[in-house]
Amino acid sequence: MSEEEASQPQGIDSLVLSEQGVRVVAQVSPAESRTPLTGGTVRNLLDQAGYGAWLILDDGIGVLVERWEGSPEGFEVPIAEKRDASVMVGVAADGSVAWLQVAPARGGKSLQRADVARAMQQAGVVFGIDEKAVLLACKAVMPTKIEVAFQKPPVDGADAEFKLLIKTVAVRVPQVNEDGLIDFRELGDIPFVQPGTPLMRRIPATQGVPGRDVRGNAVQPTPGIDTPFANVLKGVRYSPGDFNVLEADIKGQPVQVENGMLVEDLLSMDSVDMDSGNVSFDGSIQIKGDVLANMKVKVTGNIVVGGTVEGSELEAGGDIQIGRGIIAHAKVKAEGAVSAKFVENSEISAGTVISIDDMVLQSDLQALNQVIVGVKAQKRGRIVGGTTRSMMLVRAPQIGADDASGLTTVQVGVNPILEAKLLEVQAEIAKMEAEQENLKKAVQHLRANGDKNNVLPRAQAALQQALQAWAKMLKEKNKLEEQLAMFQDARVEVTQSVEGSVALIFGKRSRRLQKPYDAGAFTLDPTGHILHIDSRGSSTVVT
Repeated sequence: MSEEEASQPQGIDSLVLSEQGVRVVAQVSPAESRTPLTGGTVRNLLDQAGYGAWLILDDGIGVLVERWEGSPEGFEVPIAEKRDASVMVGVAADGSVAWLQVAPARGGKSLQRADVARAMQQAGVVFGIDEKAVLLACKAVMPTKIEVAFQKPPVDGADAEFKLLIKTVAVRVPQVNEDGLIDFRELGDIPFVQPGTPLMRRIPATQGVPGRDVRGNAVQPTPGIDTPFANVLKGVRYSPGDFNVLEADIKGQPVQVENGMLVEDLLSMDSVDMDSGNVSFDGSIQIKGDVLANMKVKVTGNIVVGGTVEGSELEAGGDIQIGRGIIAHAKVKAEGAVSAKFVENSEISAGTVISIDDMVLQSDLQALNQVIVGVKAQKRGRIVGGTTRSMMLVRAPQIGADDASGLTTVQVGVNPILEAKLLEVQAEIAKMEAEQENLKKAVQHLRANGDKNNVLPRAQAALQQALQAWAKMLKEKNKLEEQLAMFQDARVEVTQSVEGSVALIFGKRSRRLQKPYDAGAFTLDPTGHILHIDSRGSSTVVT
């Protein structure tokens, strides 16, 4: 309202509105009787007089209406007030975001960019300001809260990485895919390296890139975990002048292990029999012919046999590959994978995968990931008799036989080694957390009571190392839990049929099959029932 208009009282009957500074005052003259007055009438009068945008004083209107009806004498009461826009700046405790709490103008001055700049300066907000958000705040017509400044987050450091520098290498760190299965490949020819061959580069962890909060302060990143090469790595050495590169120190087979490489000696033999005697070797062995009855072969690396394993015992710290069969009550155990053409009346234990080209007859097989039978004999491949166990998958063209071959047992969803390892990791984490607590108390004590002997830097360094080791162990725990949780996806797959006397076991759930089943898969549903899913996708409960 203009000054000239403001000087002219506005009103009805004995009521006039008078603008007095920043207020509108209702002036009521004395009267014995008055026309009835309501709060709505007063608000309409204010709006008609040009004060609709001002702050209406509800309490004042209430007093006006009450005294209008009950008091014949004259009186004055403020009923509206002019207010300029106001702004308050809020900042998150960690400085990650700042916002404006805007109260728009009520008949007074609107919010200007300079007002906002002044308020943010006073609040210490100097970085990450969103100008579009500020302009929206200035144009607000309702009380509102708008975020107007944001931190630049830090970029955390990357953990140390280990990069292979050669293409062909034996791997002792199998990788599990999203389905919980290990990607198994046959060993093939054993690779060789000469002394001085670069094998692996360690890419050190990075510290990360600091960020900046809305007050302009640096936000420190979490540094990557700088995992070193493993402590004991045989057959390798640091490259001269570069302690982040491992190279071969001897001629032999390169093997990738966790956080490093090995080069293993290779022993080559024509066969293992009474003439050669039993074999115990620190490295890998290649046997061109057979391993005969009652002989023993034990190596830390891989075993490759060109012929048959007959009634003998093989044990390897890596993989075992048999060119022909495993027969006559032989016992074969590998920390890695086992592959053979066929198996009869024997025992096989593998830390990852068992892969059989043809058939398995009256044998006991246990793999911690999967058992695949009939790889190269889709029509003839089968598992008949004995017990076959695996964590995630058993696959064969046919399971069981419609004859007098006896019971065939197939079990999935069991991995006692992983379960035991998880218990070990959980115990180690508890031990680490207790150590961290002691170190934290020591650091706090030194800070509070003084550090006369300059022990604080060493205590802080020890705490940082303990935290990094703890973080690494947590990752290992999570990885183990994820692998064990995959048990729910365990499957038994047949590409032709299930025949004869067959028992299926999923974890602790078991069923003795009462009828033949065609090609399909057996799985465990969420309620714990064993299902058969046929090739068309139809499922039935196995009863």
